[in-house]
Amino acid sequence: MVHTTLRLDRPSLRIVAVADTHGNPHSALDERLRELEPDHILHAGDVGDLAVLRRLEKHAPVTAVRGNIDGRDLPDFATIEVRSGDSVLLRILLTHIAVYGPKLRANVARAAKAEDASLVVCGHSHVPFAATDRGITVFNPGSVGPRRFNLPIVLGVIDVTAQGVSVRHVECETGKPWTPQSAPRPRY
Repeated sequence: MVHTTLRLDRPSLRIVAVADTHGNPHSALDERLRELEPDHILHAGDVGDLAVLRRLEKHAPVTAVRGNIDGRDLPDFATIEVRSGDSVLLRILLTHIAVYGPKLRANVARAAKAEDASLVVCGHSHVPFAATDRGITVFNPGSVGPRRFNLPIVLGVIDVTAQGVSVRHVECETGKPWTPQSAPRPRY
């Protein structure tokens, strides 16, 4: 497991989470990253081509995990710790496949508890969501790779301050906030 420590040495720290690029990130991703100005980027697997990580590193340091389409160059799990002085503000467990439906898989829940992580960031389904299971927040940023079915192309933002943590989704194509309510309704 890879361990990364980030320091909150100003009022806020911004982490952008992406997943499922499949070697072909959306053309607007660089523009979104310039706008969001992340301090760190998480890639939750299915990178597809390690050149994607080099592209992301032009914007901020990157921590990435292996997805089910990736080779053995990346770890299955990573832990990211955000500290302010001697205090741990947030511990994130990053992995690719973390849920079965809306529930944490047992092995991921065990790993999160063993790492004392309060947030699990995952990918795989291409479905953006944020939920809580077993006292752990689960955050899937969605996919910024090729569109799958009618799913949106979105990324995740994790903002950390001394007062707390917030997560949200951003449409990669437009830069606007994304919520399930803002998604286009399917037509039948």
